[in-house]
Amino acid sequence: METAASDTAGSGRDVAVKGEAAIKPEFLTTKEKFHGFVDSEWQGSKGEQASDNGTVEETKEACVEEPEAKKLKLDPEERTKGWKQDGKRLRGQNKSRPHTKPTTYDEKRLCLSVIQANRECPFGDKCHFYHDVAEYMSSKPADIGESCYLYDTFGKCAYGLSCRFAKAHTTPDFKTMENTDLVKACEGKNPVKNSLSKDLQNCLRKRSVSFKKSAEYLKTLSNNRDNKQQQGNGEACVAKVSADPTGAEQRVATEGETQSSPDKPPPVKTVGPLTDADVIKLRQCEKKQVDFRDKLYLAPLTTCGNLPFRRVCKRFGADITCGEMAMCTNLLQGQQSEWALLKRHESEDLFGVQVEGCFPDTMTRCAELINNNTDVDFVDINSGCPIDLVYKKGGGCGLMTRTRKFEQIVKGMNYVLDVPLTVKIRTGVQEKSNIAHKLIPEMKNWGVSMITLHGRSREQRYTKLADWDYITTCSKLASPVPLFGNGDILSYEDAMKARETGVSGIMIARGALIKPWIFTEIKESRHWDISSSERLDILRDFTNFGLEHWGSDTRGVEKTRTFMLEWLSFMCRYIPVGLLERVPQKINERPPYYMGRNYLESLMASQNVGDWVRISEMLLGPVPKNFNFLPKHKANAYK
Repeated sequence: METAASDTAGSGRDVAVKGEAAIKPEFLTTKEKFHGFVDSEWQGSKGEQASDNGTVEETKEACVEEPEAKKLKLDPEERTKGWKQDGKRLRGQNKSRPHTKPTTYDEKRLCLSVIQANRECPFGDKCHFYHDVAEYMSSKPADIGESCYLYDTFGKCAYGLSCRFAKAHTTPDFKTMENTDLVKACEGKNPVKNSLSKDLQNCLRKRSVSFKKSAEYLKTLSNNRDNKQQQGNGEACVAKVSADPTGAEQRVATEGETQSSPDKPPPVKTVGPLTDADVIKLRQCEKKQVDFRDKLYLAPLTTCGNLPFRRVCKRFGADITCGEMAMCTNLLQGQQSEWALLKRHESEDLFGVQVEGCFPDTMTRCAELINNNTDVDFVDINSGCPIDLVYKKGGGCGLMTRTRKFEQIVKGMNYVLDVPLTVKIRTGVQEKSNIAHKLIPEMKNWGVSMITLHGRSREQRYTKLADWDYITTCSKLASPVPLFGNGDILSYEDAMKARETGVSGIMIARGALIKPWIFTEIKESRHWDISSSERLDILRDFTNFGLEHWGSDTRGVEKTRTFMLEWLSFMCRYIPVGLLERVPQKINERPPYYMGRNYLESLMASQNVGDWVRISEMLLGPVPKNFNFLPKHKANAYK
């Protein structure tokens, strides 16, 4: 058990495969031997784990086998063998993933009126939930553990009897206990900010929220558009009159029409002539100043970049954190699920939100809404999102090719915000046609406070390495505006090389998902040979943060599990430093099949989703009978 690799010494491959990480030969093994070892050890330790958790339910196994290892490029005839009949290849993002409702794993819940001190149920006999505590407790799934993180941290658990750790704070007669001292210590404290209030949600749904600043800016846009149209008509008339000298009086009248009336007041009070810059641009002294330079920036990561994960990264030294990409239209409609992406934990001392949109009116209103109702340090525009759903509507990468709209969006958001506005872009849309270097000088004039450049195009996605030479060129063009580089950072050596290019800071995305302790490695300039037990402790912290964020009832537990499995689909790519023949590991190198230095290290190296579920069961108990999980990419699935 302690030296799992010793049994397979000499059975590995002596020749390294192209595209795979170089691992010491004594740890290499084959796919069959790897899964044979993991499965046999798990079956042997299953009884022990079940007794530790106080459960006797058997652990499920994956019914879908792990796919074959990624192959090198083949000839066209060989390449089409694995394709479907319609000629489309089974690969890429799984866009038709089944959506599992939160209530799926909790068939009949305890009524909220019973959980909250037995108050009277407002629905009476029509209520669909349990009111008989004894009946509910008889059908409730077994508790997961002996101690409740919420009770130990805050002195009480808001989920009461429905908590999956209820035995820690429940008396034999089903009464919920409280730790008075802890409750008093936490009284008045709210560790999470930017929640959507019911009043604001109702106002947004009724479209009764006032957007005064946005209206001012959009009015200037329409006035400018009208003036340009009139000027165009006037020039056409002048050209016509020059051909016909008898129309002099008509020409004078037309030119007079294009002049604005002297009695008409300007849109804002000014001294001297009014210009567009006076109307649109806020003075820098009115904006909050943020020092972005020389900081480590955790990228806004869809799905995986949730609040519990950001808390984990903050512990390891991330300086800047940002919420997941939020759609501006959904925020304006008051959608609870979209507003949840703006939530900020008290540990996030430098926090921003990222919004996506493609029209000046909605983006400007959304910026004003965020400015007036949330506590953020900056707002980021996502103009680098490559997915079709966003790009085809003109958002994400699409903004890079719609510079006029892009300019109107940036200037409008700058006009209504009291915090800095940042932009995240890619090198371009097409692989061999970079356009970022043309946009960056213009964005400086628009008033952007920081630019983040991902060194790949939309077309390229994650094929090939990020172009850091191009990032170097762009960072010089951006000066004095800070420019952060992003792409392929997985070790402190990668970070040091990136800093040598002259960028103001580094954004880390996949590297943080694979190894969240990368921030510590960069700050301490070392390779951390982290043990499997330490990595399990990181997952345990994530579990506790998830239960605090999503809840400790069945719904919260399974939501935490789902997000943990999404994260494990990246974390399994990490190869321990002590096993590598060449340090450091590169982000584009696939891990071959290898045995870890103990069973847990081997289990964490598995790319089979069934083994990820086993890891989640160590922390969150057995999965429900109807549990299924399909990762974002068509690698494998669990049913």
